[in-house]
Amino acid sequence: MLSLQSDPVSGAATVAASAGIPCARDWKRSRYRSCNAEDLRAWRRERESALRSARRLQQLTSKRLLHEDTLTDEEQVRTDAETAALFSEEEILQLLKKVQKGTEERVTSLRLLRRALQLRDNQQTFIRLEGSMRVLIGLFTSNLPDLQMDAAHCLHELSHSSDPDVAAACLPATSYLLTYLSGHSIALIELCLYTLGNLVVEMKAVKKQLLPQGIIPILASCIKSPYVVVQEGVGYVLSQLLQSREAQAEIVPLILDSTLPQDMLHLVCSNIEEGIGAAVECAWGLHYIICSQVNNSLLISQRIVPSLVQLLVELASMLSTTSTEGLELLLCPVVRCVANLLAEDGAVVGQLVVDEECLLRALFVFIQYFFVKHLFIVQECLWLINNLTADSTTSCCALLNLDLFPALLQLLSSHHMVNLLVLTVLCNTAAKGAVYCQTLYKKAVLLPLIGILALSDTEVVGQILELLHLLFLHCPEAAIDFVAQAGPQTLQQHLNTLQLQERVKALIQTVSELGAPSLN
Repeated sequence: MLSLQSDPVSGAATVAASAGIPCARDWKRSRYRSCNAEDLRAWRRERESALRSARRLQQLTSKRLLHEDTLTDEEQVRTDAETAALFSEEEILQLLKKVQKGTEERVTSLRLLRRALQLRDNQQTFIRLEGSMRVLIGLFTSNLPDLQMDAAHCLHELSHSSDPDVAAACLPATSYLLTYLSGHSIALIELCLYTLGNLVVEMKAVKKQLLPQGIIPILASCIKSPYVVVQEGVGYVLSQLLQSREAQAEIVPLILDSTLPQDMLHLVCSNIEEGIGAAVECAWGLHYIICSQVNNSLLISQRIVPSLVQLLVELASMLSTTSTEGLELLLCPVVRCVANLLAEDGAVVGQLVVDEECLLRALFVFIQYFFVKHLFIVQECLWLINNLTADSTTSCCALLNLDLFPALLQLLSSHHMVNLLVLTVLCNTAAKGAVYCQTLYKKAVLLPLIGILALSDTEVVGQILELLHLLFLHCPEAAIDFVAQAGPQTLQQHLNTLQLQERVKALIQTVSELGAPSLN
């Protein structure tokens, strides 16, 4: 499967060919002329495997900064004015001295320090001062709630830094951040979660320290919180952890041994209107677990796919009656989870989807609804349809027998990647044999194919050539109609394209051998 989006939610597509899919120059004329049906099926299985493996590209980690502010308007104006310029080392040192004194000035000084730490240069100055982190951690662990929250905000600002030295300076605070996840202050728990989530992407040392301290069991407890902000924060930390290089070997097994996968699935599938943020974070977390391929059989046995399929069906039915703001952010990882689990061994695929027709209808609802504003959702849905049709004759039959096929053909000529995905789905269907090819021909698939055959997109044209070969092989009347509609003339314009000329010649030869009228 193809991997889309390197941004945390949306982003750009990665072309399938870059992941090892056989390119045009690997095709030989004998591919068409001498291979038998079993050879063709074997080659298609190999190609599908390459497509699916390409899907494994994971997301890029990103840091978050909470914007909630507890300062009064008067304090806000004063601190904004006083932190507009960089602080000198002496000024930061004076702030540190003031925050250690037991006076009212301590609160104001700590909040000034928090503002100062929003600037990278001030952060670097702060961590260079001897004892600075010790003072800050001392305030963070104090029994004075206001000071503790302001110190936590200072740590949060530091954790958001892109400077690895600043993140390293926060290392002594991680055990305390974990401790307060079991506390009673929801605001402090949320702040600690996002601070931990920011830190774990910077240093392997942070993860090595947190794992033995029990971060996974603690997160498994936190995710059961009734508070949406805590649930979302847990999802964020898990998402960050699961994208690390150590995730497959060290983190995913611990998560799979806990109750987290089922709790994450529950948050993805329930209470979306109130907690779509938590649902989105947990859906990406499930996606990363699936991509690790540590134990997808376990996830399948826990019926994750039927649950997500039911969610997709319900979301499709809600589109016309419910606000859809942000829904595309949830659809992207949910569709990926289903698509990647469907790419597992064929022995389990048949157990995954209860009603493929309902799923196909839901996917086409999303395709038509989001086509204009969120094309990446169209691409994700088409990849799921690709996986459904790759190994399932039931899905191919449903696609042809329902009123969905015209909508599929209408997507052609719209966008490079969309064209490629639609053609892949059509090839999946045609590869099922003569009955399917004849049905495709009767549903007028030939005319739009000839239309986009005139494009200069080499990859798209190459996919059309494969589809035409399958059609002509199983439905000779399609070859005759192809000639009658001036298809060969359009085809011949690609004879000078190095990547295509072998396949073009092979297809012309195929048409000739099938007894179609002369191409000259």
